[in-house]
Amino acid sequence: MNAEKEGTARLIVGPFNRVEGDLEVRLEVADGAVRAAFVSSPLFRGFERILEGRDPFDALVIAPRICGICSVSQSQAAALALAQWQGLAPTANGRIATNLLVAAENVADHLTHFHLFFMPDFARAAYADRPWFAAAEARFKAGRGTSARRLIEARATLMHILGLLAGRWPHTLAIQPGGVTRRAEPRDQMRLLATLGAVRATLEQTLYGAPLERISALADPQELEAWRASGPDGDFRLFLEIAADLDLTRLGRAYDRFLSFGAYPGEEGPHYSTGTFADGVLGSVDEAAIAEDHTFARMEDRAAPHHPFAGSTIPDGFDETGYTWCKAPRLAGQPFETGALARQLMDGQPLARALVAAGGGNVFSRVIGRLIETARTLIAMEGWVRALEPAAPWCAHGTNPSEGRGAGLTEAARGALGHWMEVRNGRIARYQIIAPTTWNFSPRDAAGVPGPLEAALIGAPVREGETTPLSVQHIVRSFDPCMVCTVH
Repeated sequence: MNAEKEGTARLIVGPFNRVEGDLEVRLEVADGAVRAAFVSSPLFRGFERILEGRDPFDALVIAPRICGICSVSQSQAAALALAQWQGLAPTANGRIATNLLVAAENVADHLTHFHLFFMPDFARAAYADRPWFAAAEARFKAGRGTSARRLIEARATLMHILGLLAGRWPHTLAIQPGGVTRRAEPRDQMRLLATLGAVRATLEQTLYGAPLERISALADPQELEAWRASGPDGDFRLFLEIAADLDLTRLGRAYDRFLSFGAYPGEEGPHYSTGTFADGVLGSVDEAAIAEDHTFARMEDRAAPHHPFAGSTIPDGFDETGYTWCKAPRLAGQPFETGALARQLMDGQPLARALVAAGGGNVFSRVIGRLIETARTLIAMEGWVRALEPAAPWCAHGTNPSEGRGAGLTEAARGALGHWMEVRNGRIARYQIIAPTTWNFSPRDAAGVPGPLEAALIGAPVREGETTPLSVQHIVRSFDPCMVCTVH
């Protein structure tokens, strides 16, 4: 597998800038295109091992420190695992407040990704001959882009929600198995609505150039084409222009199998529904069918894939077969893509379904999925704030069994996040985590099947003399990787 084929050049791309954590991609290139890709996460961290032997509630302190940009999602996953272990359901206020905290972080991540990670690539000199370049440079040039500055200010405003409801960010301790530790008073509701109103105004003026409701109602790819041709000015329209010129729909398609654990639980189910999409058919998630393959990960226990409740994280630094510290999670033996596009697809958002039906998961549809979700989530947050009842309970309390286990399945900005915990004699005996980028950036499995990004990179064009191909960068960033979560 490491031997170079005749007529094939090997190209190592990395480290990537504007990516959270370390990432390296080895490409085999022939006839001006990628023929094979091997994605490596070169840094092992070992949070799962750190948690073993500790009090179960230590997970609320330690697990969020896996990451500094999606720590609230890690908090929620840990709290959900503890709640299942305790047999505890959160209060209505606790559930809504947790949704607001996770949503604030997820929207902030989407804004950061679009304005600071993804779009600056189009403000590079390599695109200077394109008709849209001057606008892209003015809006998104690193350190100087006008849109980037405005939206980062809006992101900072959005973070006030975390201050009001969680006390701090990142690494809050506010989220608990039974709800949240801090209640919101009526005056806090007004401040929350004012904060969301300020963020809405910036998004409608700068990002979309239109009301959020108009964005969330988009249902047909032809509407996007009409928006590109004559829609309101904004970053959204500029992206549509760039995507049409570069034909981003033809870049980065993987397996068209999507996974979501469901985000933002409500009384009647999650706001963005749980489920899978495979072979054009929507289905439910069979959690028991999740397993992690270690064949090409630098881990021990390679005999067979493990369900997380039976899994292990024992690094093998002398392994010469593995090429990454990332495991290979599979659902029913198959790789699945996860993220905002998957969530919107499961939730039945008509534009997401139409884009996947037309061209599958690709660079364009993944970015559109995030932009649609950002608008929909902010609208939902306004409703959740109004649904809070300050006089009602905010946190329920349970008992701690000395034996048991629990799984916490939720959605971070980048997709499906799961924590699996087993308790023996009142201590954590096993703690396993599968993060979204673990799904998306997984290596090959025992059958030699590449992970989603590895598959998405096949066919990417590589121009003569390119050492860091633009096409590869666009595909990698379309997944919005968080590598520190990947190698937790």
